[in-house]
Amino acid sequence: MDASRNTADRTLRSDNLRMVGKLTVVAGLMFAFGYAMVPMYKSICEALGINVLSLGDQQIPGAAGKVVRNTQVDFSRKVTIEFDANARGPWSFKPEQHSVQVHPGELTTVYYEFRNDQDRTMTAQAIPSYAPKQATAHFAKVECFCFKEHTLKPGESKRWPVVFTVDSKLPKDVATITLSYTFFEVGGRTPPAPTTSSAGQVPVGAGG
Repeated sequence: MDASRNTADRTLRSDNLRMVGKLTVVAGLMFAFGYAMVPMYKSICEALGINVLSLGDQQIPGAAGKVVRNTQVDFSRKVTIEFDANARGPWSFKPEQHSVQVHPGELTTVYYEFRNDQDRTMTAQAIPSYAPKQATAHFAKVECFCFKEHTLKPGESKRWPVVFTVDSKLPKDVATITLSYTFFEVGGRTPPAPTTSSAGQVPVGAGG
């Protein structure tokens, strides 16, 4: 009886050890598979041209300096964006920079400055226009002070951002876009779109 019991105990211990070994191997394989999923996922995304990273260049840790660029941005091309400002009234209104160069699909932020030089509170709004005409449908403003009216006290100054992108489908022959704003007091007659001497064309349309 004792011999049979000892044999059974040894068999049970052997089976338990084999089971523990198998479970250890399975756990190790699962860990290795999970660890390998990240580079596999990135490789699949790159092969399919999918980029789920945020806009702009992204650095992948451990990639030996390799930079993965946003596939929505056309880095092979640059477009010059010129900025114009027209104030219909006794106030100051101007862009902080006169032009920038952007890649189609690239998110860009510029700023306009406004100051109420009058001795009374005023409410005003800006109307945008574009040159050339075909660029209007390819210029998308994500944020713009022109979306609403603004009330400023006497002598009050404001600094407003314009966040925009240029569609990569912009015709290839368009190398320069002029974004022009006319700032006017609300309640008065809406002024006509101004001429843009720098572009040599008349901006048309009043997009949002």
